[in-house]
Amino acid sequence: MGKLDELLAVLELEPVGEGRFVAQNFVAGLGGVVFGGQLLAQTIVAGATVDPTKDVRSVHTIFARGGALDQPLDIEVEPMHVGRAMGSATVTVRQGERLCTRSLVLLSAGEPDLIRHGAEPPAVAGPPDAVPSAHGGDFWEIRVVDGVDLADPDAVGPAELFVWSRFPGAEATGVLGQALLSYATDGFLIGTAMRPHEGVGQSMAHVSISTSVLSHTLSFFEPVDAGDWYLLAQSSPYAGRGRSYGRGDIFSEDGKLVASFVQENMIRAFPEGQGPHGGGPSKF
Repeated sequence: MGKLDELLAVLELEPVGEGRFVAQNFVAGLGGVVFGGQLLAQTIVAGATVDPTKDVRSVHTIFARGGALDQPLDIEVEPMHVGRAMGSATVTVRQGERLCTRSLVLLSAGEPDLIRHGAEPPAVAGPPDAVPSAHGGDFWEIRVVDGVDLADPDAVGPAELFVWSRFPGAEATGVLGQALLSYATDGFLIGTAMRPHEGVGQSMAHVSISTSVLSHTLSFFEPVDAGDWYLLAQSSPYAGRGRSYGRGDIFSEDGKLVASFVQENMIRAFPEGQGPHGGGPSKF
């Protein structure tokens, strides 16, 4: 399965002590930068080790600094509480002395419904009618509703984006399914915030515009299998003052709400003298 096998391999954390792991990086055409979705996925896997009998309910991650692909990651898990119904932990990712991310992970035991409701999915085209995107590659299949091109600075539209996502060939349930789905949530909300603004597109990120994910919160409601199709229904209600805010709901192909996420980002001009040279992307 090529790249999918490589992605799954970096989710196999190497224990090096109590609550401590070493992890490798996944190279997927992202230059020299560790993709934030990879860090989210590894954080979920690490946090779940606190109590494997529980499901990961939510993860809240602050991205403090970027990571380099050519260096391994050191992951530290510190349990906060482990009870009968709930558990929690902090997960910190470093490269040497460089602190990259710190997260709060909430774990939950399954319980019967007392009440139940869920948002209805938007009325958009399904995977067969959406436009295939080369953004993911053969390991991660992405289809964009209406063929929206976030990379094109002249493709102006509303600050919303509907993307179908799956990892074909992956039998990914449980924590692994959650980890892969989290990987998919990281890559679209900056471009979604750029859509209403002519002359600004995701192809300019790290080249002529300084962008970065600052925080990401993801909550799981239902079990997932990342090999199946899921709709990421995303919007950005605010952008300004060098920042943007985006949110998304994730629906199964049969219309069930399975997860939701929010993201805070930086979108600004490079400070004077700090932009990349020679037309290439910035390192972090």
